[in-house]
Amino acid sequence: MQQQESRTTSYTTLASGPDFRHEIEIKRSRFITVLRRAEDEETARDVVAGLRREFHDARHHCSAFVLGADRGTQRSSDDGEPSGTAGIPMLEAILKRETAPGVADLSDISAVVVRYFGGILLGAGGLVRAYSESVSAAIDRAPLVGRRRLRICAAAVPHSAVGRLENDLRAAGFVMAETSYGAHETTLRVAIPDVAAELSAAAERMLSFTAGTVELVPGGTEWIDVPLP
Repeated sequence: MQQQESRTTSYTTLASGPDFRHEIEIKRSRFITVLRRAEDEETARDVVAGLRREFHDARHHCSAFVLGADRGTQRSSDDGEPSGTAGIPMLEAILKRETAPGVADLSDISAVVVRYFGGILLGAGGLVRAYSESVSAAIDRAPLVGRRRLRICAAAVPHSAVGRLENDLRAAGFVMAETSYGAHETTLRVAIPDVAAELSAAAERMLSFTAGTVELVPGGTEWIDVPLP
């Protein structure tokens, strides 16, 4: 979970799940790209360690990762390729990837490109293009999601009214968090964008849905995956 408070309230990342892999061949060299969702440096670096064991006979295991909502942590490695021909192009492929027109916000992603040399030298320019293209092609095909910092608000609702109210909230586009059941009432938790105007509008909407009988009580914030538009 993203712990540090950030200036950014949303960004794009890989969907949760297994590593995503994509392979291309350029002049008989194999470039195997592996993408992993990573929210800390240990997880990001574990990708390289695991792939060195799996592809122990490969010549290079080049890497790049970007972490944090503000993309404050950025690292790359050429792993024996000529300086600047692998890690930096991979990093730039992540940083410059547009997830919406004019928006480049991809983060919490670790990319490793495993290269099996095919016997034909690519030259510095060819290597830059190959490593950049490898990562870009993998990202093009990988499942992506939005990641938003949302304020979790609670609403105590009589058991008899929960089903209808939850359906109304979902139909209105609210993001529902966990629900808890007590002896006399159910507590619905609704995730609202952490912006004063959004919170105020949500509170008014809740009062409207319940004829003024249920209030939203703001709690803490959480980073929550949401589908991309």
